[in-house]
Order: sequence, then C-alpha cells, then structure tokens
Amino acid sequence: MRLRRALLASFAGLLLAGGASAQLKDENLLQGMPAGYKIGFQERQGPIILTEMVPESESVEEWTEMVSSQLFIGLKSVSPETFRAESRKKWLEACKDGNFAEIASGEESGYPMALWMLSCPHSKAPGRPEITWFKAIRGQDAFYVVQKSFRFEPSNEQVQQSMRYLRQISVCDTRIPQRACPVIKPPEAEAARN
Repeated sequence: MRLRRALLASFAGLLLAGGASAQLKDENLLQGMPAGYKIGFQERQGPIILTEMVPESESVEEWTEMVSSQLFIGLKSVSPETFRAESRKKWLEACKDGNFAEIASGEESGYPMALWMLSCPHSKAPGRPEITWFKAIRGQDAFYVVQKSFRFEPSNEQVQQSMRYLRQISVCDTRIPQRACPVIKPPEAEAARN
C-alpha cells in the first residue's frame, strides 16, 4: 500500500554513503544509503524534498523494501510526537486492521525525536503486508522523517538491522558546537590514507 506517500508528503537529506566532497554547512540530516540500495526517486516540491531508495534490483513502482526520507524545510512547529500521532491516525484510517507500536521518543544530539512502527496486513501489492518503521527528528531549520518499509514479514535479523540503521540517523549543525557535524574527507584523501 502506498500509505507512506499518503502519510508523508516528501524529503531528502544528505546521503553520506559513497563519499561527499563538500563540507557540511548549517543543519544536516546524517543518513547513509543502505548497502545494496540505489536512489529510485527524488523530488522537491516547494519546501518539501523526498528521496526513495530501493534495493538495486527493484524500482519504486515494484519494491519489497524501501527507505524513504522526507525533509520539510522550515517546519519547526510540529513535534515528533504530534507527527507520530497524526501518521498513526491516517494510517489506521487507511488500513482498518493495521497495527501501531511506539518504540522510542526523547532527545538525540539535542534534537527531539520519535521512533515508531505501523503495519497493514494488506497493501496495494496484492497479498502482501506493509510494515514501516518511522524516525522523526525536529531540527532548528527543518523537520526530518526517515522510513524503512517492507512488503513482507521481515525476519528478526532484518528488523534488528533496520533498527540499527534508523538509530544511527541523526541531525547535526555546523553553527552549534555541541551539535557539530563530522568533517567529510574527499574520496581521494581517504584512498591515499589507506
């Protein structure tokens, strides 16, 4: 089911996997691309940027796993808890026998965050469930949402791997020393070091 699009308008961020050559400036979402994934779709509509990543052999039209990232530029008035409550409401309206689980909420690196799961036993892909874990972070400049979705019942190892992936996603800000961003080394400097 394309619930993730119905719930969340859009995002993108900084993909650190593959090496960036420019230094980070201001506030940034620190998110790597999962191994074996590619960017399948990227779009900006006004203050909203969306990136969808799928396994190399899949597309955003036909996928079994997907990572979606949304960046809402300038959205600072919504808390992760409010966003979670609204996404839960809309998901369960669209999927009457869906499920919700709150996983974590609080602060990470000085930013409010929430982590939760929503599932639906039937998606637009006939006969397939959709299970999605969400991580929302409210920054100073934007609101960030990253989702990891499956169109099958993931194994315990896949769930643990998804949780590790989502937990390492964070926001940094070059303007705030306590939230400093990492220094990005150009790929050639990294190769020379090895």
